[in-house]
Amino acid sequence: MRDTKSSPVIAIVGPTASGKSTLAIEVALALNGEIINCDSVQVYRDVEVATAKVPSTEQKGVPHHLIGFVPPEVNYTAVEWAAEATSKINEIESRGRVPMLVGGTGFYLRALRRPFFISPKTDIELRRRINAMRERRGPEYLHRLLRRIDPTGAEQLHARDWPRVQRAIEVYLQTGASIFAQREERPEPHESSHRLRIIALNPPRNALYERINQRTEEHFRAGLVDEVKTLLQRGVPPESNALGAHGYRRVVEYLEGRRTIESAIEQTKLDVRHYAKRQLTWFRREEGVEWVEAFGDETDTIIQVLGLLRPYFGLK
Repeated sequence: MRDTKSSPVIAIVGPTASGKSTLAIEVALALNGEIINCDSVQVYRDVEVATAKVPSTEQKGVPHHLIGFVPPEVNYTAVEWAAEATSKINEIESRGRVPMLVGGTGFYLRALRRPFFISPKTDIELRRRINAMRERRGPEYLHRLLRRIDPTGAEQLHARDWPRVQRAIEVYLQTGASIFAQREERPEPHESSHRLRIIALNPPRNALYERINQRTEEHFRAGLVDEVKTLLQRGVPPESNALGAHGYRRVVEYLEGRRTIESAIEQTKLDVRHYAKRQLTWFRREEGVEWVEAFGDETDTIIQVLGLLRPYFGLK
């Protein structure tokens, strides 16, 4: 059996709509791999239309893990994902197969490489109040609030990075201590994190943005509004992580009468383009990332990436 502890754990990352899933399936077929989802929205069950989950009919028999297993009412955390992903890596390697982390949530990948402290569970009512402040006064107001209670922590966050600013405020109000100070007590990373071979896609920006625009329109035509309406009627809080995701947040605003459907579509396009840009910035700051300047679903890209990886697994 192959010595899994000396082989890489593959990570295929990059911005939304860059073709990560197609590339990952082809690599998995060639290297006897199994895919572990590394996307913070795809973990949710019944949140389908705007998540780009690969249908089982298109997975070509490649096992996929950590997809659609969390109820949308639950605010799943990066710490929980890292624990689940570590368990899956061990499980996959015990079968002599290759674990592959695939997705665009850099925060998840960082949680695996540099584990966080165990943060308190999200207080939904507290989050609702902070969301209301952000919507009424803007994200910069939250950053000023964080600066008053945790000035050192505020220095580490951009004023418009409101999800992380908001979480820092929540943790401080729940624990009385800075989230950043508490992270100094985080555990040692799993040994597999030292074997990560990270490949990031960076397709031409204009072409990527055009894909995002087209895919957003497809999501709305495919029933995104009805899906969100059903989730809300079922009692999923509009402040939940699942409905706060790109592609869902503006639909909630439309259903609440705060914008038109045309505005929801155009704002979603803009949101996702901005998100793609932030994803690229995030991965550029990570260590040990190899960049491929193309879409992952192009034949030349698949050949190139397989050429990079095959020698590690004794294949030519």
